[in-house]
This record gives sequence, C-alpha cells and structure tokens, in this order.
Amino acid sequence: MNEAKTPLLEMRNISKDFFGNQVLADIDLTVGEGEVIGLVGENGAGKSTLMRILFGANMIAETGGYGGDVLINGKKVEFSSPFDAIAAGIGMVHQEFSLIPGFTTTENILLNREPTKKSVISEVFSERMNTLNRTEMSERAKAAIEMMGVRIDPNMVISDMPVGHKQFTEIARELSKDQLKLLILDEPTAVLTEKEAEALLDSIRAMSARGIAVIFITHRLQEILSVCNRVVVMRDGYVVQSVDAADTDVAQITKWMVGREVSQTPEANDKKDLSGGKPILKIEKLWVDMPGETVRNVSLEVMEGEILGIGGLAGQGKLGIPNGVMGLYPAGGSVVFDGEPIPLNNPRRCLDSSFAFVSEDRRGVGLLLDESLEWNIAFPAMQIQNRFLKNYLGGLIKWRDEKAIREVTEKYIEELAIKCTSSKQKARALSGGNQQKVCLAKAFALAPRLLFVSEPTRGIDVGAKALVLQALKRFNRENGVTIVMVSSELEELRMSCDRIAIVSGGKVAGILPASASVEELGGLMLSQVI
Repeated sequence: MNEAKTPLLEMRNISKDFFGNQVLADIDLTVGEGEVIGLVGENGAGKSTLMRILFGANMIAETGGYGGDVLINGKKVEFSSPFDAIAAGIGMVHQEFSLIPGFTTTENILLNREPTKKSVISEVFSERMNTLNRTEMSERAKAAIEMMGVRIDPNMVISDMPVGHKQFTEIARELSKDQLKLLILDEPTAVLTEKEAEALLDSIRAMSARGIAVIFITHRLQEILSVCNRVVVMRDGYVVQSVDAADTDVAQITKWMVGREVSQTPEANDKKDLSGGKPILKIEKLWVDMPGETVRNVSLEVMEGEILGIGGLAGQGKLGIPNGVMGLYPAGGSVVFDGEPIPLNNPRRCLDSSFAFVSEDRRGVGLLLDESLEWNIAFPAMQIQNRFLKNYLGGLIKWRDEKAIREVTEKYIEELAIKCTSSKQKARALSGGNQQKVCLAKAFALAPRLLFVSEPTRGIDVGAKALVLQALKRFNRENGVTIVMVSSELEELRMSCDRIAIVSGGKVAGILPASASVEELGGLMLSQVI
C-alpha cells in the first residue's frame, strides 16, 4: 500500500488575535502540489489574515504573532518576513497594487532580481559596477507575460497603464520567479474585464498543470467553480466547509459564507418614473486626461433624484467621468448643476456645491488609513461644512463635538454592517470590503445633493454587496439624493439604477432604461470600442 504523498502546504490549528479580538480560531488548511484552492468568505471572515500569516507579513509579528504550525513539504517553517516566504517558493499578489509607477512593466517584473553583465569597470573595481542586462531582462519579462496568455507592453510605464494590465504585471512578477511553488491570488479579477478575467483563469489552469499550487481568493463564486479543485469556506474566523468544487454550487457556497440564504435576484422593480422630471446635472463635451481611461466627448444629462448608472468596458471612459468632473484629473468641457456652472479642475468648488465622490481608489484617495473610523467618516464634513463642531466664545473658537462624531460613526457602522472592533479602530486594520463601506459612510455623512460613486462593490463579498446597494438606494429614495453610479458589473447596474448610460470609445454610446436586456446594453458597449 502506497503512503499518501506529503502535501506541499499544511497549516495546522492556526489562531490569531489582534489585541484580544480573536480573528482566527483553529484553522486547518492543506494544499497539494498543483492544486487550486478557492478560499472564500465574507469580508472580515479572516481570509487575508490567514494568508498574511502564510506569507510572513510584518504586521503579524508586530501584533504578537500567531498560534499553530505551518509546514512546507512536511517541514515546519516560521517566516519572519515575506522574503523568507519567497525563498521557500511562496508568492502573493495582494488586493492593492505594489508597483513602482515610474518604472516599466519589465522593470517591475524583475525588480531586485535584475540580471547584470560585467564591464571593464566592474572587473577592475567591484561587482557593484555591473550594468543591467537589458536584453535578458526583456526576454524573461516577455516569457512571464506569455505564461498568462495576455498582451502587455513590456516597455510601458506603470503610471500610463490600464488597471487590468497592472494586475497582470503583478502576477507576471511572481511567475518570473524560478522557485515558485505556491501562488496566493487575493481578488485578482476584481479590476479585470470579463475577457481579461477568463485569460487569468486560463493562466491559473496552466500554472496548475506545471505543478504550481494556487490559493485563489475571490468573491466571484462562478470563477471559483470554474477553475478550482476544492473550495474552502471561512466564516467569522473559522473554516466552516471544505468541499470538492465539483460537488457544490454558487447558492450553497453563499449559504455557507453568510450562514443564511442570500437572494441572487433583483428586488421587485421600483424604478422611478422620470417623465416630467428636470435635469439637475448637465455635462457637455467633457474630456478628461486620466491614464488608462479615454474620455473624449461626453455629453450627459442626469435627472433630479434618479440613480443613473454608467457602464462600459475597461478603459473606455466610464471611470474618467466622475474623476474629471470632481477635479482629480485635468478636464475640459462644461458642467452645470441646478442651473449654476461648475468650474472644472476645482475639487473644492464641487464639494462646496454639495457634491460627494466615492472613488474606485479607496486606499489612494478614499481613506486616511492611519486614522480612526470616527475621523475618516466625520472629517470631510467638519472641514467642508463645519459640522460636528462646537462653537465657543460666540464662534471665535471651534472644537470637535466628540459625542456627535461618535454617534454618526456608530450609526453608519450599524447601517452598513462594518466589521470593526470599535469606532476608534484605524481604517488600515479593516478588510478591503469594510474599508469600502467606510468610504460610503464618509460620503453619506456629507449629506450631498449629488453623489458620484465609482465601483461601490469592488472587493465586497456577496452578502455585503446586496447591503451596500440597498444602502445606496435607501440614501437616494429617503433623502432625494441624485446618484451617479459607475460599475463594471452590468447586473449590479440593472438591479440598482433607474437608467443606464453606456460609455464606449470615450463617448456616451446610448442611454437605456435599467429594464433593457443584457444583449441591448452589451451591444452599446461594443459599438465604439477603441
């Protein structure tokens, strides 16, 4: 009788707490050579913390370490830093990019592992005088890119690159490492188009065939079933299920994740009747200079009190519209709000006009990562509207109203089900999906008349997704706030919006009611693609 083969990875009885708050308890995880594991769970379930332990993240050691054992090929290991994990053949592509914007694709792929060549000077003085072997760098980068089956310009500077290509660059960097045995992918398809996502799934299949194991974290459950051998479900810091992917389905995985049935269908149609309404926002001939986005000549009217969806393929301009109007990137054209011209390239004027913006880049421009949830949610309203302040000496002195700040923060923690230890917790310590909810809460606290929200459910699990969309709809219906919602998820727009504008080739290709078929909307998406 043959003995069972030693697994590539074993994690036994893993536990972790952050200052008394238990986030992982008695976790067991086994991964075999070439096996593809789908790791799923709601935001805050503990997936990222478990992977940080495996990858030797500094924050684990800095917060007291962890309990349990990690074994690679049957031998116990203790990684004190990611460099130890990399040396053992483990790679990780994080949810947030870690690329150098001013470097090219090739330079990022081979960063700190660049091949060099000797010169006369280096022979005389030191190896430090060796020069980069650009030819070999190019060949190795191209080989890593080809493993993924996608086309990326190896000489393009990262800052000029569409967001999907940045994700592939991160993955190519890991694939270029000769010793790679296990690759952790944390939400890799969240920023990809359907075509790009399918290319990535093909790449995962190819890695598996070469004997590279993959731990694949995603909220797109159909992708899990498509590419994974096994599904591991986490909830509230525990592994609640481990099952062969062939023996389950999306509905069952969803139930295990959230501990309840979750409807996958839209609620009853409650779209607004916009006939006879008045336009509150008029955009004419808008162009925006935003890297990776094409906004050439956008003209658009938004009706007062509606939720207008903006959809389209990646790079065609949908993300550029709110970023241009809000002044985050150079823009031209005209914007009129409620009859008043709004100057472009002037973010403060937009905020003073009662606009708010939830950016798709939550870590870059959305959050104060090292400040508390209270400060994140209340600070913009304090700064712009003088809210949550107490006046002393007839208004000569203003001071924070700590009680009001705490109350508004706790209100949105409850309404948006933000998983945190308290309102004092730092934003950096939250999971990605809960950080996204804080960005929404910050915008709601401004009580705007017009809210731009870009990719509101990116990186959010299936249970929280419905909650966030319901919160946006409730904010619109109860407060009369006009919402312009940009999303790559067509079904999300159909569920939430009154009308949907499709952007293609930097222009509005057409506007349809949310009841329009997927085929009609998809046709508009492809109509002017560049």
